[in-house]
Amino acid sequence: MKYVRLGQTGLQVSRLCLGCMSYGEPERGNHPWTLPEAASRPFLKKALDFGINFFDTANVYSDGSSEEIVGRALADYTRREDVVIATKVNSRMRPGPNGAGLSRKAIMGEIDASLKRLGTDYVDLYQIHRWDYGTPIEETMEALHDVVKAGKARYVGASSMFAWQFARALAVADAHGWTRFVSMQNYVNLLYREEEREMLPLCRDRNIAVIPWSPMARGRLTRDWDTTSARVETDDFGRSLYAKTADADRAVVEAVAKVAAGLGVPRAQVALAWVLQTPGITAPIIGATKLEQLDDAIAALALTLSAEDIAALETPYVPHAVVGFS
Repeated sequence: MKYVRLGQTGLQVSRLCLGCMSYGEPERGNHPWTLPEAASRPFLKKALDFGINFFDTANVYSDGSSEEIVGRALADYTRREDVVIATKVNSRMRPGPNGAGLSRKAIMGEIDASLKRLGTDYVDLYQIHRWDYGTPIEETMEALHDVVKAGKARYVGASSMFAWQFARALAVADAHGWTRFVSMQNYVNLLYREEEREMLPLCRDRNIAVIPWSPMARGRLTRDWDTTSARVETDDFGRSLYAKTADADRAVVEAVAKVAAGLGVPRAQVALAWVLQTPGITAPIIGATKLEQLDDAIAALALTLSAEDIAALETPYVPHAVVGFS
């Protein structure tokens, strides 16, 4: 495993981060395709065996059961000081006022709830799960600063939003001497490259770590275009990411298949290798519901795409509408 610094911090993370949205009790929340605890634990164990030390979850994943599963497994399989645990806050956790968002009340309540579910005294990276249009960014940044100063989080990060919003948040933190964001978890893959326009250059300029979600486009880049799965059939959010660009996206998927065939490797390795070779990317967040998917992810670390390969993969792309910010 390769390890890199998380942006401008001294924290070292594995070049791959295991995304844990797939691990949660199926009857909790709105992800019926998730793996229950007994089925999830082998993935967390295998990731650790491969040297992955970076794990990402969120309070909202499977109504908190993802945090519970991840926390118990990591406690059983490794030492707390040897792993980097990231979670998120913003999404609705209960009905009614103050049941979601990035107000001071919400942040202070949800960090304690997440720590309890994870079974730890602190998280290494506490991330805002999108932008909250209903709360002043000053309130959010001060609350996150206080979470860090209370020892409940080591660093704070952000997720998909407009570059101007992220720049504003960084400026607000700097102006007040508050803890600033060290990472951006945004949507980057061969089917969605809009982040190349502003967010990725901003992160490179400010030395912000980029830990993209869905680097293989929810599996669409790893299989024939018309192939379906249980997740595809039930993932309403996933469908919203691709519905308007089907013809262009099909051409990209076919390009991945052609390059993979030429290299004699699975498509998943090619799709992930492209993200890993994108300038400024720190650690893609990989998902796995089959153990061999972790094998492919590890193999992608050693796969170097040529300039010709990259051109073949990128040429079919057409501009997309901005998605993934809500």
